Amino acid sequence: MADGLRLSEHDVWDALGEIPDPEIPVLSLVDLGVIQSVDVAGGGVHVRFTPTFLGCPALETMRAARAERIAALGAEAEIEVVLDDSWSTDRITAAGREKLRAAGFAPPAPREATAPKLVQLQSNVFRCPYCGSTETKLENIFGPTPCRSLRYCTSCRQPFEQFKTI
Repeated sequence: MADGLRLSEHDVWDALGEIPDPEIPVLSLVDLGVIQSVDVAGGGVHVRFTPTFLGCPALETMRAARAERIAALGAEAEIEVVLDDSWSTDRITAAGREKLRAAGFAPPAPREATAPKLVQLQSNVFRCPYCGSTETKLENIFGPTPCRSLRYCTSCRQPFEQFKTI
């Protein structure tokens, strides 16, 4: 490591928390919950992460951003993609959910023990990120990405995106 500085896991987590998600930049990769673990040993850092989905086109971009950020800390990065543990929206941190809401997205509802059902997507449990009303309706199950739907608030008349529960 540069200048004999001792790097801690906390330093690495802080640095990774500054990397924005390529698709939704109001969230960091840490907020999104894709970072599983950070191990610091010797002059290297081993990061395990699970992509939001296997075909994610930003996978290499995210891997390079992590390696670059760790190199800036003076350590060599080993980035491991974990494919045997699927990501879910339950991994989004509380801070990440608040950042989504503040940016005009309805955060995903907690996952049920069973698979999500269409009736869940059509329910009024999704609060409007602008006024907080539960008087919302599903406009289109297909949003700009597979993980989002389009909703409409009948109280304040604002359209908004809602994260699907995955």
